[in-house]
Amino acid sequence: MPAEIYGEHYEFLPRPQLLSFEETWRLARIFVELGVEKIRITGGEPLLRHGLPNLIEGLAKIPGLADLTLTTNGYLLAKQAAPLARAGLRRITVSLDSHDEEVFRRMSGRDFGPARVLEGIAAAAAAGLAPIKINCVVQKGMNDHQIVDLARHFRGTGHILRFIEFMDVGTLNHWDLSQVVSAREIVERIGEAFPLEPIDPNYEGEVAERWRYADGGGEIGVIASVSQPFCRGCTRARLTIEGKLVTCLFAAGGADLRTPLREGASDEELRERIAGVWSRRADRYSEERAALTDASGHVAPRRKIEMYQVGG
Repeated sequence: MPAEIYGEHYEFLPRPQLLSFEETWRLARIFVELGVEKIRITGGEPLLRHGLPNLIEGLAKIPGLADLTLTTNGYLLAKQAAPLARAGLRRITVSLDSHDEEVFRRMSGRDFGPARVLEGIAAAAAAGLAPIKINCVVQKGMNDHQIVDLARHFRGTGHILRFIEFMDVGTLNHWDLSQVVSAREIVERIGEAFPLEPIDPNYEGEVAERWRYADGGGEIGVIASVSQPFCRGCTRARLTIEGKLVTCLFAAGGADLRTPLREGASDEELRERIAGVWSRRADRYSEERAALTDASGHVAPRRKIEMYQVGG
């Protein structure tokens, strides 16, 4: 969570407001019955959740689920990678904006460096949580000078490094357009050092454009939500810890599933509510962003769910 939000006086949600594991399993099963094939656990930081392997174990047992993965900042990963793999987690994504000590600390706002995250990545690989994806948000003037160095560090490791355009997710990161390094520029910079060639997406609606090193050194991805919006192909729904169904990363709110769940709604009634929300969605903020951005690169303010509440 952002340092300006999380402090000694922060009041967490009372436990009764959180979905129980049993409630989460039930809703997840209904989503899978409606066609969901992949579940990703995000945060905040999911490795802080007490009993996380139990949650993973229950999700892994859902019939028809093709993939179960998790996104983490990696701080606690070294100790938890093996238990999570045993519980049924298949893959993992680690956020790492820089492998440089000073830049990492400045961007994360934390008092630990990248070594602990890299240790976690190594533990995840040893536990068989592969392929490991590593997400780097590129921000001009902060870490864009290290794009090629980071690519060099992970080239040939079998890990998939993904560069993400700096986005105005939530309201706390002081975004403006001048801080964005486009996906095209990222590919060009890496390509000058290590020639790249495009490869097809793994599935319809994949958000990352895939590129592989021409010499066989692996692949990278770029996520271009700002310069090349992909709203029309989006297939992602988000279920918050309070039981809200959120249909866009940039949404202002979500549809309540917890109340009908706890008031005794049947599976069929929950299916109808979920399907109704999904079929009526009209989210296209990334496509609208350009019209909302002024000449100085600032986007017009609007209410949005914070990133630490809905994950990536």
